[in-house]
Amino acid sequence: MADNARAKKLADLIREVVAEKLQRGVKDPRLGTHVTITDTRVTGDLREATVFYTVYGDDEDRASAAAGLESAKGVLRSAVGRAAGTKFTPTLTFVADALPENAKTIEDLLDKARASDAQVREVSSGAQYAGDADPYKKPGDEDDEDAAAE
Repeated sequence: MADNARAKKLADLIREVVAEKLQRGVKDPRLGTHVTITDTRVTGDLREATVFYTVYGDDEDRASAAAGLESAKGVLRSAVGRAAGTKFTPTLTFVADALPENAKTIEDLLDKARASDAQVREVSSGAQYAGDADPYKKPGDEDDEDAAAE
């Protein structure tokens, strides 16, 4: 089993080689400039690599990019094998990265929270305290109460 540093180095190399090959070497029109390689992970035995990618566009663009990556898998694995120079070239698995969808969900939740805060701020803008403005007793207040009672 390889150490983690070697797996990390190989993962970085795979990410760079796949991104470069997608940009300049693969002539598939489904893999235009809207495919971005976000991360790569390699198993501890250096046999399998998972390549995470994002696609900017709609669901149709995502589906065509997934099909394009699947068809270009052999070319990309060959390029990785030439660049890595290892005894065994890891098999590549392409997985659509869920990060953009998660970020959009978080942004939507933050927008809802901002709208709720603005609504509370608007409702409370003309409100007054139910009692005194400062409900806490201060040390000088006790003397005033004793004088008023006498």
